Amino acid sequence: MLVLLVGPSGAGKDVLLEAVRARLAGDPAFRFVTAVATRACKAGERHRVVDEAEFGRLRASGAFALTWRCRGAEYGLAADIVDDLARGRLVVAAATRAVAAEAAARFPVHVIEVTAPPDVLARRLAARGQDDAVAAAGRMSRAGSLNLPPGRDTIVNDGSIEHGQRKLLAVLARLSARKLSPG
Repeated sequence: MLVLLVGPSGAGKDVLLEAVRARLAGDPAFRFVTAVATRACKAGERHRVVDEAEFGRLRASGAFALTWRCRGAEYGLAADIVDDLARGRLVVAAATRAVAAEAAARFPVHVIEVTAPPDVLARRLAARGQDDAVAAAGRMSRAGSLNLPPGRDTIVNDGSIEHGQRKLLAVLARLSARKLSPG
């Protein structure tokens, strides 16, 4: 199953993903996918950066199972996730909410929406120092604007990283039908 972590900027998707990736490193039931993208990484993010020409070459060669465009950048998940999905692994990746429906039409997908109250999102975006107030308000106003598939999980990430990690591990444990301890 492809597990997509989605949610607004500032919700903490990437931070939680990295915490859980470290916790489950070496567990063969899971694969944490690092996207390829045409923009530099921001604080807390992990993806492989390529220029637009290289991304186009990769796409043309069939290197991606799923691609999307978000805020002027291209993103892709490696084509070899199809093999992992066929073997029954949980493939976990951060993505934009806008690609969830396309992904669900092509793969078995479970969406985990990571969110936080507006004041927490605003505080996190301001702390990044990467968005001005107008851009931050625009990102927050889009937070609930897209329909996501039914049956998804929602994690309200308004506390510590450890608290959010426990919530994400609980969802992944349920999806994998395995017991995962938070520590």
